[in-house]
This record gives sequence, structure tokens and C-alpha cells, in this order.
Amino acid sequence: MLRACDILFSTFVLLFGFPILLIIFILLLFDTGAPIFMQVRIGQNQNKFVLLKFRTMKVHTISAPTHIVDPSSVTRIGYFLRQSKLDELPQFYNVLIGDMSLVGPRPGLVNHQELINAREKYGVFDVRPGITGLAQVSNIDMSTPYLLAMTDNEMIKTLGLRKYFEYIFLTVIGISR
Repeated sequence: MLRACDILFSTFVLLFGFPILLIIFILLLFDTGAPIFMQVRIGQNQNKFVLLKFRTMKVHTISAPTHIVDPSSVTRIGYFLRQSKLDELPQFYNVLIGDMSLVGPRPGLVNHQELINAREKYGVFDVRPGITGLAQVSNIDMSTPYLLAMTDNEMIKTLGLRKYFEYIFLTVIGISR
């Protein structure tokens, strides 16, 4: 049932949001010269996939968790995209093709070994990663890998249709728990 919701929502967003996607793409083309950011991430069963996002940082910024990267690397348009969560829109393609779900643990970086170890311990790799979830609405990021993995595990155990829509709703309106 959740996969059907993923397909329905991602198709809707990609089709009806296409004009917004195109405008952002063009703005970023002038801002950074490379509007789409692609990064290898770790997904379900530790399979690697290419995550798509709108570029919010300068082109030659290091590939590291956001909390490690110098905040001055974020462009003016990138700052707005991050605040509005519009930088995540290309990930709806990742959802549509099955690399991700709308709700699940955020996919980790391949070089973030501490997070990989914590997620192995808590069984987080058993599910598809997501755009949002309990950790995101609780303001828990990759700077605290074990807390993140424990929170992801808690979400996985309790995730059903009601929680799925709750996490999406809280993310869209920008309210944290």
C-alpha cells in the first residue's frame, strides 16, 4: 500500500510540478552552471543508487554530510531551496523508480562509516530510504549517527499509513516534533 502511495504521489508531483522544476532548473543553470546534484547513496539492503537533488552548493564543494560542509558554500538560491525544501523535488524521480520511498530513513553517504555501522546494528537497511521521516521531523541529522539510526529503527517499527501521511504533512508544513 505504501509503495502504491509513493508511485501515485511522485507521479503527481513530477507531472504537475514540472513547470516549477523547469523554473528552478533554469535559475540554477545561471546560478551554478550545474542545476542537478547527483550523489551515490546507500539504500535498501545497502545497495548503492544515485540520489538526485537540485544543487544548492557551489560546484566544487566537498562531498560530505551537510553539517561538515562550510555554510558559505551554499548559494543564495540554494539557501532558499533548502529552506523551502524545493531542493528535494528531483528525488521524486528516485521514489518513482523505486530507489526511495517518500517516507523512510534518509539515505546515507557511502563514506559515512559510523552511520553505516549504526544502521546495520539497528536494521535500518531493511527498508527503502525516504525523503522524509521521523528523524527529519524531529530535527535529527547525520551528525549524531547512533541517535539517527535508533530513531530510524523506531520509525520503521511503527510505520503504517497514518504515520506515513503524518510525516509527509509535518514536512510540508515545516513543523518539527
